[in-house]
Amino acid sequence: MPWKERSIVEERMRFVLRLKDGESMASLCREFGISRVTGYKIYDRYKECGLEGLTDRARTPYRYANKLPAQLEAMIVTLRREKPTWGARKLRDRLIRKLPNDVRMPARSTIHAILDRHGLVARQRRSRTKTQGTPLSQGLTPNALWCTDYKGEFMLGDKRYCYPLTVSDHASRYLLLCEAMESVKEQGAFTAFERLFKERGLPLAIRSDNGIPFASPNGLFNLSRLAVWWLRLGITIERIQPGHPQQNGRHERMHRTLKIEATRPAGSNFLQQQAKFDAFVHEFNNERPHEALDMNYPADVYKPSTRPYHGIGELSYPFHDRTALVTCCGRICIYKKKINLSTSLAGQAVGIKEVDDGIWLVNFMEYDLGYIDLEQRTLQPLNCGFLGSRSGFLREGDQHSCGFRSGGRSAATLAG
Repeated sequence: MPWKERSIVEERMRFVLRLKDGESMASLCREFGISRVTGYKIYDRYKECGLEGLTDRARTPYRYANKLPAQLEAMIVTLRREKPTWGARKLRDRLIRKLPNDVRMPARSTIHAILDRHGLVARQRRSRTKTQGTPLSQGLTPNALWCTDYKGEFMLGDKRYCYPLTVSDHASRYLLLCEAMESVKEQGAFTAFERLFKERGLPLAIRSDNGIPFASPNGLFNLSRLAVWWLRLGITIERIQPGHPQQNGRHERMHRTLKIEATRPAGSNFLQQQAKFDAFVHEFNNERPHEALDMNYPADVYKPSTRPYHGIGELSYPFHDRTALVTCCGRICIYKKKINLSTSLAGQAVGIKEVDDGIWLVNFMEYDLGYIDLEQRTLQPLNCGFLGSRSGFLREGDQHSCGFRSGGRSAATLAG
C-alpha cells in the first residue's frame, strides 16, 4: 500500500477536529510540531471563516509605500502615445511643466519602467551575425605583420570629432601611420593605406579587430571592401576575437601613450591635431626607447618592406568554365539568373565552374566561396571564412574541414 500524502490544509483540518474532540492545545501542538501561538491562530481563523480560514492567505501587501498613482501612470502612457518618439527624460519634463508643484514627480527610471510594462519601449534586436577571430601569426620580423585600429574618437576645439587611424609594425613597434580622420568610412582608409603602401611597401599580414571598415558585419565571411583590396594585394587578413583586445595588445598599448601625449588637450581643428600626431610619431619612432627592444628606438629596428606596391591587376580564371564580374549591388548573372554574393566583392571577377548538374562552384582568387544552385538561385557558403595563413588562409590540417581549398581540388572532390 502506498504512503498517503496529506496537504497542509488537511493537516490543519485534522488539528482542528482533534482540538474540537477535547484534546489539549499543548499536546496537539507538540505532536504537530508547531507552537501554541500558531495553533491558536489556526483555530481562531477556523472559528472566524470556517474551512476557508484553513487555506493559505495571500502574502501580497495591501499597499505599496511608493506606488505611483494610477492616474499619473495613465497620464504617462497617454503622453507617450501622443509623442511616440519621446523618451522618459522628455516625458518627465512635460509632466513637471503640466502638473502642480505639490505633485511628486517619478524618476526617469520609473517612467521608463512604466513604458516598458505597457509595451511602449522598442527593444533593439541582437545581431545574428557571429564574428570570430582568425589564427594569429607571431610577426617576428619587420613587415611580417602590421597592426591597425581606430583609436577612440574625441572632440576637437571646433566641436568636430576626430577618429585617429593608426598602423604599427608588430615586430619593431614602429608607428607607420597616425592619421586624423573625420569618420571611420572606408574611403578615407583606402586613401591612407594606399599612401602608406607607396611609402613603406606591402606587409605579409595585417591584424585588426572586427569593426568597420576592416570587416563588414553583413558581408560574406565578414569581408569588407578594404579587406578584399588587401587580399588582392596578397596581404593576409588577421582578426582578433571579439572582446579580446589583448590579442592586439602592443597596438593598444601604443594607443594609451598616444591618448596621453597627443590628445590632451585636443587640437583646435584637424590641421592642429594632425601636427600633434606628426610630432608624436617622430618622437615615438626616433626618440622614445622601448624596453621590449632593449631600449632601442623603433626606427633602428624597422626596415621598409621589400614588396613594393604596384596596385592590383586583373583576375583571370583559365581553368574555370567562365568568369563573372560582380555588379555594384553584389550580384553575378548566370544564364540570365541573378545570384547575390556580397557588395564587398563589387567590381571583382570571380571564377565559376560547373561541378554537377545545375551546381556551380564560385571562386575568388584561389579561394572557394561556395556553391550556387541555379534552381534556388542562392549561394551556399562554405563553412570556413578567410582564416589567416600565408597558404590559402588555412593552417595545414584544416584543408579537409574547411572550404577554402583551390577550386580544382574542391571540384574533383565533389565530382568524385
